[in-house]
Amino acid sequence: MQNIWVQDLRCQHGPSHPDTIQGPPKAPMEKDIDGCQDGAKTVPSAMLGTEGTDSQLDDFVGANPDYNEEEEEQKYFRRKRLGVIKNVVAASLAGTLTYSVYLGLLQMQLILHYDETYREVKYSNIRLEDIDRKVLMGINVTPVAALLYTPILIRYGPAMPRPARLPGMATHPSAPCPGRFFGTKWAMFLAVGIYALFVSSNYWERYYTLVPSAVAIGMVIVPLWASMGTYIMRMAQKYYEYVNYKEEQERERQRAPRDACNTYIIVFQTVFYSCFHLSFVCAQMPMVFFLNNYLYQLNHTLFAVKHCGTLSHGTLPGFNKTVLQSLPRSVSLIIVESALMAAAFLAMLVVSAGAGGDRDGLDDGGTSPDGAPQVLVLCGAAYRPMEEIDMRSIGWGNIFQLPFKHMRDYRLRHLFPLFIYSGFEVLFVCTGFSLNYGVCALGLERLAYLLMAYGFSASVCSSLALCTLRLRRHIPLLAGAFIHAVLLVTLFCWAPEPRYLAQAPLLYSIAALWGTGSALNKTGISILLGMLYKKKERQDFIFTIYHWWQALAIFTVYLWSGLPMKAKLSIMLLTLVVAVGTYLWMEQKVAWNMEVRLPRIPRPRHKTRGYRYLEDNSDETGSDGDGDKEDDDTHPTEATRENELPKEDGERLG
Repeated sequence: MQNIWVQDLRCQHGPSHPDTIQGPPKAPMEKDIDGCQDGAKTVPSAMLGTEGTDSQLDDFVGANPDYNEEEEEQKYFRRKRLGVIKNVVAASLAGTLTYSVYLGLLQMQLILHYDETYREVKYSNIRLEDIDRKVLMGINVTPVAALLYTPILIRYGPAMPRPARLPGMATHPSAPCPGRFFGTKWAMFLAVGIYALFVSSNYWERYYTLVPSAVAIGMVIVPLWASMGTYIMRMAQKYYEYVNYKEEQERERQRAPRDACNTYIIVFQTVFYSCFHLSFVCAQMPMVFFLNNYLYQLNHTLFAVKHCGTLSHGTLPGFNKTVLQSLPRSVSLIIVESALMAAAFLAMLVVSAGAGGDRDGLDDGGTSPDGAPQVLVLCGAAYRPMEEIDMRSIGWGNIFQLPFKHMRDYRLRHLFPLFIYSGFEVLFVCTGFSLNYGVCALGLERLAYLLMAYGFSASVCSSLALCTLRLRRHIPLLAGAFIHAVLLVTLFCWAPEPRYLAQAPLLYSIAALWGTGSALNKTGISILLGMLYKKKERQDFIFTIYHWWQALAIFTVYLWSGLPMKAKLSIMLLTLVVAVGTYLWMEQKVAWNMEVRLPRIPRPRHKTRGYRYLEDNSDETGSDGDGDKEDDDTHPTEATRENELPKEDGERLG
């Protein structure tokens, strides 16, 4: 009661004398019963208590005196760089596992189905040999149409619920959500899943399981490797951004050199192909540890073979129709196929990740942009959410037309023969050379070791592409072409003796040298495309065109399987000479700073899709002049009409 009487008295008569009897000190800014504030009536002892409370509050919510903003920023971007490295390694391992499972299973399947006894005993009434021809046709013919759907598959997907508001973007309440950006990562996941479907179809070998799965494999060959190439390119650009994050803050005042990220493109593509070429080694594991135990020796399988190498016609004429001395048990086959299925499933897990990347476009744990927890494994997203919205919003028609329009660029046209030869040589070493030279001289039981020599050499020699860091970019490509030209001339003039094991060292040496040339060829082409086309809006189109021409070349090799070996070698040598000539002519034109013809990338139509930007420095990508802002030093001229093309001086590399 005494405290209440004192408070009422103060409200009526103002602040009291210091000698007035006081009650317990009240908290700062506290109001009395009548709503009066008593900040002016605090005695010295109460004032000391208030200061202590404020000090404790500052210690609790104030800035940490040991916090170092620069150090924390360095730690943050270090984690981002480690995340990029993790993504590159994971994508490389996923590609290696996928291709090794596919190649190993297909090789084992063709050898088993080739044996007459195996077909008659196990599948006498389903004509496996005819099914195998249709399987190969489905795998090799279907990719011809891949140019029509690959960019749409990568850029578009099913409709999704409207996302939560992202930084720099506002969503109108009534705006519909556009179709979800499918993305490079999910295109890889889909393709790897179909490869796993192909493995599972071999548990029950029938026409209605093998042929549809082979057609599905053919449909995703180009999307898989196009998305892989685009993904590695994006990771190189991300890594450059995270290494030079301080320079990015000053980009308006000091532009980075347009070839600044070339170092990371070279390193990441080298890492990818070093891992990928190991797939030729891993693919031979079923044959080394399982199938070789059931094969006849060369004196039986090669008994009727008269000519090898350059004197042969077709695919190893005279080869015995019975290659298995005993039939493998069904349980053993199921165990091998289950191991391959487990490897394919592991590749799917490596590629897959959560529902979306973080706000910087890389999955490194935590939550997705809408706050939902992620269930991620290894591979992160390749694009930021804003970039996803930009790239999917240019329209179906434009995405369909842009691959064809990009072919008007003289740089890409001059590389077409190089793309074709790249498809020729990889299939020739797996079929023409390995069968008509290797198996013909050493027997079917040594086929696995011949391809392993090729794979090991290609994997190790992919690191030779790192010389591009010090030398000019055309040197690895020309070195690989020179090695293959010498080997083609050698093979054209040489016919090994059938069943003659003394030729083994020479054949293994040729396989290893061919792997060296293949490594320089494939790694050099990917590095070259990364240097020429850095804009993220173009990368999926460029790599789609590259792998589509490779698929056309593989289809051509499938068609010429019945030609004489000399005709095959002549076509390959002619293609290689034309490819080298056109490539050098392209480099000369680039050195002359000739204008390129690239189609205009339409501006994203966010308002019509329900999105608009709040900030001027958002991730919005427009036409060629302001798309990626990576190499616009020369301010290229943009097209002003629909049929007019921009002058992309900013993408030239002299």
